[in-house]
Amino acid sequence: MTVDAWITIAVITVCFLTLVFTRWAADVVLMGGVTLLLVLGILTPEAALSGLANEGMVTVGVLFIVSAGLKETGAINWLTDSLLGRPRSLANAQMRVMGPVAGFSAFLNNTPVVAMLIPAVNDWARKYHLSVSKLLMPLSYAAIVGGTCTLIGTSTNLIVNGLMIKESDGDGLTMFELAWIGVPCTLLVFIYVLVVSKWLLPERKSAITQFSDVRQYTVEMLVEPRSSLEGKSIEEAGLRQLSGLYLVEIERRGHILPAVSPKERLESGDRLVFAGVVDSVVDLQKIRGLTPATNQVFKVNVPRPERSFIEAVVSDTNPLVGKTVKEGRFRSRYNAAIIAVSRNGEQLRMKIGEIVLQAGDTLLLEAPAAFTENHRNSRDFFLVSELLGSNPPRHDRAVLSISILLGMVVLVSAGVLSMLKAALLAAGLMIVSRCLTGNNARRAVDWQVLIVIAASFGLGQALYQTGGADYLANRIVALAGDGHPIIALAAVYFATALLTAMITNNAAAVLMFPVVLSMATSLDVSFMPFVIVLMVAASASFATPIGYQTNLMVFGPGGYHFSDYIRMGLPLTLLIGVLCLLIVPVVWPF
Repeated sequence: MTVDAWITIAVITVCFLTLVFTRWAADVVLMGGVTLLLVLGILTPEAALSGLANEGMVTVGVLFIVSAGLKETGAINWLTDSLLGRPRSLANAQMRVMGPVAGFSAFLNNTPVVAMLIPAVNDWARKYHLSVSKLLMPLSYAAIVGGTCTLIGTSTNLIVNGLMIKESDGDGLTMFELAWIGVPCTLLVFIYVLVVSKWLLPERKSAITQFSDVRQYTVEMLVEPRSSLEGKSIEEAGLRQLSGLYLVEIERRGHILPAVSPKERLESGDRLVFAGVVDSVVDLQKIRGLTPATNQVFKVNVPRPERSFIEAVVSDTNPLVGKTVKEGRFRSRYNAAIIAVSRNGEQLRMKIGEIVLQAGDTLLLEAPAAFTENHRNSRDFFLVSELLGSNPPRHDRAVLSISILLGMVVLVSAGVLSMLKAALLAAGLMIVSRCLTGNNARRAVDWQVLIVIAASFGLGQALYQTGGADYLANRIVALAGDGHPIIALAAVYFATALLTAMITNNAAAVLMFPVVLSMATSLDVSFMPFVIVLMVAASASFATPIGYQTNLMVFGPGGYHFSDYIRMGLPLTLLIGVLCLLIVPVVWPF
């Protein structure tokens, strides 16, 4: 092996150890590794930057925009209500996430499935007081293992099957032949997550779930006529489980209903009074069928989708101090509507227009984005800050955004367009159809995730080009010697899983294919069990976030550390390997 290969392996090892034993950001560490190899001349600039032009990396970036379109139109709420429902426990919540995802991933590209569900699961977890870190890694694992159930479940299966057809001049695998191993692996992942996640997955809740925000707002919402909420109980409408928010009372036809029962049925025109923290108040505005009780919202001279929520603290020099909101004509003066008011944590049980403003009141406003710049240095307010991503949803385009997503999935599944082309088309349609604004599309892209993916490709290129990957594969397989085929099969699984953790799953599969063929020939046995194990091992990347792109996609939103994947994923990788050794030789004999 060349000196360059040894240096590359050393650099990658240092990167892995740094990620495992420190809290350094993954993008900083991996880009540092790529930079070092570039400076040493082991990587050319073209190879170092190849990840930035990689189709998979760009696809993930574009899918962030598609997901943002679903969120901006409120389609995410529809998905959580119809697909995920109401969980009875953490284990039940994990199954509600993993079951549909594994089923979808068996027939669809798992990247858009995960991209679509990350924001939905985030909102769902917050709504039902669940730790999102207990759900997003299982989401990724289910997407990965679901793809092993069919021939079209992952691109790895198709690539290896194509290599096998070319080598043997046969027909290759049938559509559901892999289900013999894929379904047991899926069941194993489900059982493993349900049993061990309470100990091995971190419990990371956002501050909002702790209800520690000192800014307690009182906000009023109306049930819109002929909305989907009409006739539903408080519990059925999902208004009882709102994190950080409490339904104080209902005003109905002039009568007050305090201490509202969860079985109370909503009626058109009900005025619902909530008290809670700012993020929950913002989420409340996004529920389809509810509208702010103040009609001032509809008098602001900028369309609602182009506004955002802004917090402003009233100063002692504000000319409206001592006046009611209605008397001071707040909306006319500032072109902004007051959604809620917070005053030293006390509940202001009166209509917004009747509140007498005081210095120090924190106002939650719905206003044009320009409000922040116009009043940042104004003497009327002590502090003005925009809540990013708080635009009122475009509910009228929810069906359109879901149609765009389904169209993208159909085009990819039918083979009409590649994943990248379909994703670009869908993202463009989201913007053109005004499901999403250009500014929010730019904000939607998680650049940290993309940098990690690009850097991973750069390190993989170095390992591949220097011969390091080939050396590692052959050395590990050589440990099996000319012994029993089961030992050789175990060596193939271990070598492929290790390479998948360091380079892409497709690259690992292509690299290992000739190795397993030569091993089967030397042992004078059928190569079929080796090929099947190769397919599973190349996809069974649970132990690192960089081994599979869905792991990377949930890395940031789940608040995970690199070590979380090793702790949770390494035992699972070994268990999947044992299951392969038990099942594969029986279904596909040597």
